Amino acid sequence: MKPASADESPQLSLDSRFAAGAAPTATQPRVLAVAELVRAARMTMEARFADVRVQGEISGLKRSGPGHLYFCLKDEAAQLDCVMFSREAARLKFSADDGLLVRCRGRLTIYEGRGKFQLSVTEIELAGAGALALAFEQLKTKLGAEGLFEAGRKRPLPFLPRRLGVVTSPTGAVIQDIIRVAHRRYPVPILLSPTPVQGAGAAASIIAALGRLVTVPDVDLIILARGGGSLEDLWAFNDEALARAIAACPVPVISAVGHETDFTIADFVADLRAPTPSAAAELALPVATDLVDEVQLYRRRLGRAAAGEIRNARLRLERARTTLGDPRRLFDERRQVLDDLLGRAGTALRVQMGQRRAAMRGLEGRIFRAHPARRIAEQRSALALLERRLGGTGALLLGARRRAVESLAGKLQALSPLHVLERGYSLTRAPDGQLVTSAKSVAPGDTVTVLFRDGDITARVEKGRKG
Repeated sequence: MKPASADESPQLSLDSRFAAGAAPTATQPRVLAVAELVRAARMTMEARFADVRVQGEISGLKRSGPGHLYFCLKDEAAQLDCVMFSREAARLKFSADDGLLVRCRGRLTIYEGRGKFQLSVTEIELAGAGALALAFEQLKTKLGAEGLFEAGRKRPLPFLPRRLGVVTSPTGAVIQDIIRVAHRRYPVPILLSPTPVQGAGAAASIIAALGRLVTVPDVDLIILARGGGSLEDLWAFNDEALARAIAACPVPVISAVGHETDFTIADFVADLRAPTPSAAAELALPVATDLVDEVQLYRRRLGRAAAGEIRNARLRLERARTTLGDPRRLFDERRQVLDDLLGRAGTALRVQMGQRRAAMRGLEGRIFRAHPARRIAEQRSALALLERRLGGTGALLLGARRRAVESLAGKLQALSPLHVLERGYSLTRAPDGQLVTSAKSVAPGDTVTVLFRDGDITARVEKGRKG
């Protein structure tokens, strides 16, 4: 659609939308609400610029949580705010970034919430390099940074697979080439997992076909194959999900997509890249006749090596026999040496027995002198002497102690208060139990206890007299 000409003023279109309403008078002009004005402007703009294409450089790109893209298109003279919603952004074949020169298709509109003039973008294509080439390089860089292309994670191919799995189209020449080359080299069973190899949904179909082969227990190797074509034709093999499925596949994968000059992301992720599907079959299987020739060669080498080892063993046996001599002579020498050793051992044994007998006789004499009965008699005599000496000494000590005790008892009897009471004296105690030693210590009316030789009495003090 062509943009409005200079004489087709948006204001004229805006006024015509309100012609059906009350016409403003000269003294009472029509007053519009902000929402009315912005909505009318949006509808006018969308009607006139419903499908426009604009070229410019992306600037200030932002991605929202739901996946919407917000950016500016700018050139040397101006800039235009743009929005691309997630449903359209998901269809992009490349990652939009700042600085890319692009052509955007969409409609001009106004975001009423802010009165913001913007372009609602539905398609973006590169104005410089092709979108597919850029998307290829971006995905290659991303997966390479994650290590999916590292040689260390790639597995060696089995020497001779039990069954060869093939993921390709069932109708093309690719599968026939693989079968022909494989059966010519080594006729192993081949299991085809058919899938479309180009077009919409081809990548998902290839992933499903790969998954089906993984479930077959005896599939040891998988060939992922397609004939040549343009970048667009091969694009299914540049899918990120397919690349990750190949990397996660538990069975080694050979990628044989396109011709020798064609490269896809699947080639970089696979355990081995083959330039063509036929070359993939050659890499997957050895030649049976070559294996037979190699086995025959190894058999001849083994025979020669075994014969050589047998000759060497015989030579070593002859040398050992020469060195050892007649075994009977060796036995005779050993018997003579044994007889000599037995004689020497008998002599040494007799000498040691004589020494042991002499030592035993010496020990018998010492034992006799130290006989227990003799020593017991000596100890008994000594014990009787000690008993007599102990009895005399004890009697003397006991008499001395008895006399000392009697002397102390006499002294104690003389000093005892009870002895004084025997002579007619008495002891008087106050109510608190203290001895009354002075008339001043009691008063008339006090109760005292008087202790005699044969008992005590309780008395009350009637009167006192002080000296």
